[in-house]
Amino acid sequence: MSNTRSRRKGTAVNRTPEKDPEDWTTGDEEMTGPQESYLHTLAQEAGKEVPEELTKAEASQLIDQLQEETGRGR
Repeated sequence: MSNTRSRRKGTAVNRTPEKDPEDWTTGDEEMTGPQESYLHTLAQEAGKEVPEELTKAEASQLIDQLQEETGRGR
């Protein structure tokens, strides 16, 4: 059993539901180091450039977009 899911009466309960990045309380902070690193990896695979000074929310949205383009988000 993973630490983000538990079983209750045969159903999985997600303890960390996804929240829209625009609703994040820290979404306007500078993107994290891991976000930046992963973005550069995805962008290189997609043949794209990563804009500088993205926020956490913007980085998250771009990661989702690039995962779709590269097939890594499956």
